[in-house]
Amino acid sequence: MQSLKAHLPIALFNLLYIGGFSLWFISRNNYEFLWYVSVLVAIAVAVALTLHRSRFPGWLLWLLSFWGLVHLAGGGIRVGDTVLYGMMVWPVFDGGGDFVLFKYDQLVHAYGFGVAALAMYVLLARSMRDAGTWAVGTVAILASMGLSAANEIVEFIPVLLLPNTWVGGYFNIALDLVFNTIGAIAAVIIYAIVRR
Repeated sequence: MQSLKAHLPIALFNLLYIGGFSLWFISRNNYEFLWYVSVLVAIAVAVALTLHRSRFPGWLLWLLSFWGLVHLAGGGIRVGDTVLYGMMVWPVFDGGGDFVLFKYDQLVHAYGFGVAALAMYVLLARSMRDAGTWAVGTVAILASMGLSAANEIVEFIPVLLLPNTWVGGYFNIALDLVFNTIGAIAAVIIYAIVRR
């Protein structure tokens, strides 16, 4: 049984960046990202309380923690007249508006749902012991895609409740789902290769 004490550095890392960004968002009246902080805290608490059952390895907890950090940084760190989420990392395509490649937002989505797929893989591998690596991987990818859809619903709630959110329109949502799926597939393939 894993104890929370064994993961104290990870817990402190999460408390520091979540606390710091929370204060920053409060000072800026950024209610959209305070909503995301509350969701992130709920996820962190759920992971901590179920760690004895999930038995997530330390490396996965660090990957999940880093995802939280880059997500909050995306809405909290300004770059010119935008935030990191709006920053173009590698200009490959510009179809106008939200239909552009590759933004920080898209890379965080790919990374985050790649990590979600790995979490699903770790959980599923124990219950699907007789299934092959690719069968477990496929179910993990599909589970991550389900979480991806749930994430878009979580992003939609501030649009309904708050003025001036940065979520974006149809192309943003579609690209989020595409990059979430690409990240999930890539992570499972890399994990399966590394495990062999």
